[in-house]
Amino acid sequence: MRRVHNQVRKTILAVLDIFYPIFKPFLPLQTYHYAACGGTNTVLGLVVYFVAYNYIFQKHIFDLGFIAFQPHIAAMFLSFCVSFPVGFYLSMYVIFQGSYLKRRVQLFRYFLVIMGCMLINYICLKIFVEYFGWFPTPSQLITTGIVILFNYFSQRYFSFRKDKKALKAQGLQS
Repeated sequence: MRRVHNQVRKTILAVLDIFYPIFKPFLPLQTYHYAACGGTNTVLGLVVYFVAYNYIFQKHIFDLGFIAFQPHIAAMFLSFCVSFPVGFYLSMYVIFQGSYLKRRVQLFRYFLVIMGCMLINYICLKIFVEYFGWFPTPSQLITTGIVILFNYFSQRYFSFRKDKKALKAQGLQS
C-alpha cells in the first residue's frame, strides 16, 4: 500500500511542480503545494456543494424526520463528506510529509481542525445567507476564503507538525 501512496504522491507532485516556476518568486514550495492541493480540494467541495444544493436537495429543506436542515446547510455537510477524506489524504501524503505524529493522531487532529472549519463555515453561512440575505453559492465562496487561512495554519502547526529539528533543517524556523 505504501508503494501506491508513494506513486500517487510522486505523480501529484510531478504535475504540480510543472507550474511551480510561475509561483516560485513569491511562494515557498510547501505553501504552493498546499495552495494547489487545497485549491483542488476546495473546488471539489464547491462543486459538490453546488450540485447538492441545486440538484440533490433542490433548494428545499432536507428533513430526516427527527431533524431538518436548510438546503445550504445540508449541502455543506454533504460537501464535507467528500472533501474530508480527499483533504486528509492530500495533506498527509502530499503536503505535510514527515510529521513525527502517528497517523491516527494526525487523523484525529485533522478532524478537530476540520470541525473548527465546519463551525466557521456554518456560522458564516448562517450569517451571510439567513441574516444578510446573500445567495448561498457566493456566500460559500467568501466563507471558503476565511476557512482556508484558519485551516492552513492549523494543519501546518497542529495536525501535521514536525519537530523543531526537522523544521530548522528545512529552513522553516529560525
